[in-house]
Amino acid sequence: MASVTKEQLIGLLNKDLGLEYTAMVQYTQHQGVLKGAMYQSIQKELAIHAQEELQHATTLAGQIDYLGGVPTVEMPSAKISGDNVTMLQQDLDGENDAIARYITRVKQAEELNLYHLAQQLRNILAVEQEHAMDLEQALGK
Repeated sequence: MASVTKEQLIGLLNKDLGLEYTAMVQYTQHQGVLKGAMYQSIQKELAIHAQEELQHATTLAGQIDYLGGVPTVEMPSAKISGDNVTMLQQDLDGENDAIARYITRVKQAEELNLYHLAQQLRNILAVEQEHAMDLEQALGK
């Protein structure tokens, strides 16, 4: 038996959707306020990340609708800071959370035989993993 019902999965996907909105806003704000020449390349990456988070939100909204749910417009508050390293760590923490959630979501989708959804989630997961690697590199990890 599946660990979640389709209705529970829709709720979890809506939580993920709200967090994608938050990531988009947070990346947009962070790339605008990062200071210093050494952060120029990650600034450009964060602008790209923001666009990719919007693509993830669009994908999730479509999948939620397809499953019979209503895509949320609710989102948690973005994290901000005046410190470059803190901002990048906030972004990395968000990506690591997203990676863990999407690994779980892929399994849940497959348990419900929602293989197209599982593939869409794998695609999002791959991009989130790239974002985490970019941020780790920028933080010197």
